[in-house]
Amino acid sequence: MSAIPPGEGANLPATMKAVVTIGNGGYDKLVYRDVEMPLPRTGEVLVRVLAAGINNTEINTRLGWYSASVTESTADVAGIAIEAARPDGGWNAKTPFPLIQGTDCCGIVIACGPTANTGLIGRRVLVRPCMRPHGFGSPENIWMASDFDGAFAQFVRVPEKEVFAVECGWSDAELATIPCAYGTAENMLHRAGLRAGQHVLVTGASGGVGSATLQLAKRRGAYVTAVTTPAKADQLRAIGADRILDRDADLVAQAGESMDLVVDNVAGPAFGSVLRTLKRGGRYVSSGAIAGPVVTLDMRDFYLRDLTLIGCTAWDEPVFPNLVTYIERGEIRPLLAGTFPLAEIARAQSVFLEKKHVGNFVLIPPPVGG
Repeated sequence: MSAIPPGEGANLPATMKAVVTIGNGGYDKLVYRDVEMPLPRTGEVLVRVLAAGINNTEINTRLGWYSASVTESTADVAGIAIEAARPDGGWNAKTPFPLIQGTDCCGIVIACGPTANTGLIGRRVLVRPCMRPHGFGSPENIWMASDFDGAFAQFVRVPEKEVFAVECGWSDAELATIPCAYGTAENMLHRAGLRAGQHVLVTGASGGVGSATLQLAKRRGAYVTAVTTPAKADQLRAIGADRILDRDADLVAQAGESMDLVVDNVAGPAFGSVLRTLKRGGRYVSSGAIAGPVVTLDMRDFYLRDLTLIGCTAWDEPVFPNLVTYIERGEIRPLLAGTFPLAEIARAQSVFLEKKHVGNFVLIPPPVGG
């Protein structure tokens, strides 16, 4: 049985509002409807979702962009009419449609399943979306909202060990900007071993992961060069960028071979130029490829200069606890680009894809009973 506390938890409805993604395709695949209330099982807690962030990955999963058959950028795929399901279109091959997406969750724990810690009830929490079911010694991973139902709903059921209480003055929407973008950024910097005094190049620096990487690199004492459009330069300087490079100009001509580390979630046609900004012995780290997954690599650039290429998906153990510490100490700040009601997810994702913002957009579920 679930441990339901007095008050809100004692009056849980039989159904909840959620956005259900029913298959690969366009916005018509996002269906806002009533679904059965999830109940916590052994070792799980039930979280009332207060705010849920929007990320590239939800759009990519809906479009089936992770399929080996896709070679276009995420923006190009968004404009293509998808005529058939992509059986390998998810992070771990096939996406289990119908699926409630939503990788970022800020919420309140309201119920616990058997063996779960009832002391979490009533606590405001963030959910760690990247989960390591075989422990941190194995690279195997599953993701909330890709492998099982996520936070685009009024409630979400998650393992107790994946919720982290956070004590801070941030709003719910601000906290919901953190999990996926900042977790991904922190994981890349952690695994690449960025140290104080090193020079890091961040591509796509105005996006959710890029702007998070900028802040987290500055927190480590690095010198950060951000690649963006001129229109966003001042906003990135305001959060710590030491130098701005125009993404449409020749990166090698602007930067030379000066970087200790490149953090690149853009890839695409510029990949070769980005790689050539690294100094001898430099490191390149990536967890995405929004400008296109298929790139041209001159192997001589790679081996003659002793470069290290690092791929990141599974988060290392310190990553999420570190983020909670940074938040509670005031060492990072949220970049909330705007909020939308959960029911307006299609409009929110459309605005997201315009890429005119800095930071993250967030969806707000209706109040319980609303």
